[in-house]
Amino acid sequence: MKKKILIIGGIVLAIVIAIVAFFIVSDYQQREKLRTEFSEITELVDDGTNIDMDKINKRLEKTVANGNWEVVEKAGKQYLADSLKTITDMAEIFNDERIGTILTASNYETDGPDFVQTKAYISEMKEKLENCKNTYKAFFTEEKIMSYIEDKNLGDNYKNFYRNEIIGEIDDEANDKTVEESVDQVINLLNSAENIINFLSENKSSWRISNNRIVFTANGLADRYNELISEL
Repeated sequence: MKKKILIIGGIVLAIVIAIVAFFIVSDYQQREKLRTEFSEITELVDDGTNIDMDKINKRLEKTVANGNWEVVEKAGKQYLADSLKTITDMAEIFNDERIGTILTASNYETDGPDFVQTKAYISEMKEKLENCKNTYKAFFTEEKIMSYIEDKNLGDNYKNFYRNEIIGEIDDEANDKTVEESVDQVINLLNSAENIINFLSENKSSWRISNNRIVFTANGLADRYNELISEL
């Protein structure tokens, strides 16, 4: 009887070892899948001027892991999707063709001399850019990073993998300044344009548009206008 118990015990132990080994191997495979997946996504994002957002979004929408590792994957991909969305929103503002028409004779003639629509547009664009900049900067904070996984009821091993392997090192100075400075440049341009529009509306009875050019009818205003233009 004792021999039979030992045999049964050996079988049970073998089964337990096999199960443990299965989960260890499976866990390792899940980690490797995610390392490969996010490495490839990073390559797509870092592809210079040839960034294909449709291709990136398709990768961010699908999952390659399962179980708790799928939860980790989704958290990482949502973080990337949201941060990229903020950049896309900024790019749309940068590429808004109306910005380039603010200081044109056509706009002066159409919206002047009070420039109600132009002033509202400039104010709206500056507010949008400030919001985008602040939102983007938040993605480099630990609180924002971990907010995507803190409420998922996962163990520390999953959270550590998400933080260290998927998100990785974040150098706030290196990653944030370029975008922040680009936004500030556009905001400064809008501020300069706003100064010119305010100048024109304050002196609305002293200028007109002739042959697609602005003509001032009071002494000194043309010089001041040119000074404001040179500050752009």
